[in-house]
Amino acid sequence: MQFRSLCALVFLVCIAVILAGCTGIPGSSGTTGPGTAAPSDGSGASAQAQNNLIPSPTDALPSQNMVTITIQEKDHYTAKIPVFFDGGMGQIHVKKIEATVYRADGHVQTATIGTNKGDFTELDGTKQTDRVVVYVSFDNGDRIKTNDELAQYRTLNPK
Repeated sequence: MQFRSLCALVFLVCIAVILAGCTGIPGSSGTTGPGTAAPSDGSGASAQAQNNLIPSPTDALPSQNMVTITIQEKDHYTAKIPVFFDGGMGQIHVKKIEATVYRADGHVQTATIGTNKGDFTELDGTKQTDRVVVYVSFDNGDRIKTNDELAQYRTLNPK
């Protein structure tokens, strides 16, 4: 009788060990699947920042919503990036203007610009090349990307 109990116990332990290997929590292993990033030593932030520094095409504004936003040159000492709303024929339809800077160090800052001609904001840049993207929201619900450009720090003027 004791032998049967011992055999049954060994059999149950073997089954438990086999099933334990099949019921692990997905994603908890040390390997990474497709689409997931492996742990890094800090260099991943640099790669992500580099991807954010690539300008993409802007949207065309309809003639009734034509407005102009100007991204000026970075300040040579503080690296601040001035972004001005210059107005335009569609100024009356503007509800919101958002300027976003993707900094070379990986940080992102978004600021809102007023909807009156001459309103501006200053974004905190780095002493490297940053990317500035401006979106304008209109009263009809459209949100259009009007500017997407790189802001360089202390560009050299050829003589």
